[in-house]
Amino acid sequence: MRVRFWVVAVVWVVVLGVGVGWAAGPSGKTCVRGVLEGEVRAGKEFVRPIGNGLEVMLEPLASGWILRVLPAGGPRPAHDYAELATPPYQSVSPLLISTDYSFRAQDAVGWNPREFRFAADGRSFAQLAEVYSEYRKSAIPSEDVKGRLAERVSQAPQGRLEILDAHLVPGMADQAKAAATVASHFGSTAHRIEQPADGKVTPLGRVTWMRFRISLELPVGFRPDKGVRLERSSCM
Repeated sequence: MRVRFWVVAVVWVVVLGVGVGWAAGPSGKTCVRGVLEGEVRAGKEFVRPIGNGLEVMLEPLASGWILRVLPAGGPRPAHDYAELATPPYQSVSPLLISTDYSFRAQDAVGWNPREFRFAADGRSFAQLAEVYSEYRKSAIPSEDVKGRLAERVSQAPQGRLEILDAHLVPGMADQAKAAATVASHFGSTAHRIEQPADGKVTPLGRVTWMRFRISLELPVGFRPDKGVRLERSSCM
């Protein structure tokens, strides 16, 4: 099953250019970005409001963290605003800073930076969720549904997570093929190697702490939270 998901992942990356830093904005175009910086320890969460009634979260997992964009307050939806805008689904994802899918801790850190997309408001999310629901109805979605979903995803603003520093217990396993495709910047990312508390090494290891920067393209009309630093730069 994971092989199938990995094939789907490659297709999404090639078609949409999302997830591994290949996307590029139109030449000469300037965008407004909202920037947040923070740090988080294993087992802890990071949550900050970004505006438009949304918040960005690094939600803790047993394997690391997953980046989410969610409504601030109120019931939590079945899917989040970054999840549906960042295919492939149920597979290797730039939203997972973790040792899932046989990524070692050093691979999780070495996939740096990470590009993703997110729905910037409730209306955009509802439109994306509607097409996603059609996409999931069939084991083999129609070309029409795949095309409409790809169009919605391509219209979503981009975000970037950059790991500025990390502490980790490295994994001892050989690097998986999926990780080798994206995790090429471990050596150039600031990091500190730690020893396992119990003295026992594991195949995948663990990221124990990281300091990071999250940058979000803010579309026209987006109302940023006062805690978000605004920058103007070329579009991602």
